Amino acid sequence: MDTTADDIVVVREVAIAARPETVWEFLVDPEKVMRWMGVAVDFHPRPGGGYSIEVIPGNIARGEFVEVDPPRRLVYTWGWDPGDTSLIPPGSTAVEFELRPDRGGTLLRLTHRRLPDPASAASHAEGWAHYLARLAVVAKGAEPGPDPWIRGRS
Repeated sequence: MDTTADDIVVVREVAIAARPETVWEFLVDPEKVMRWMGVAVDFHPRPGGGYSIEVIPGNIARGEFVEVDPPRRLVYTWGWDPGDTSLIPPGSTAVEFELRPDRGGTLLRLTHRRLPDPASAASHAEGWAHYLARLAVVAKGAEPGPDPWIRGRS
């Protein structure tokens, strides 16, 4: 996690044993997204298109796609519906995915910008580490199994 006085940022990198085109589909296809994150997904992956992800029951992230450049770069705004436990309103932060070919697979770099404070950054860093690990499993053709963060909450 990197921080500056003006911008609190979470950065995560993960090597994925799948081509960028395959990983891309797991970032923009709602059915594929739900295999690694969320219980309900509504995506409109085009600049200005909205999205919502019910990450765990009752916790819904919402935002808008800003940049869609398959299979290299995806940027969307991010925040939580009112009533969720976060102080991050929908669309107030930005999530960037950059995909680069790497030794027959993909190096995915996630950057989550404009987080409001170190506590939010720490919470989101933990969440992204959890979900990117699940993405790496499913993109290579395996199943990550039930999300332990969901079990017992629904």
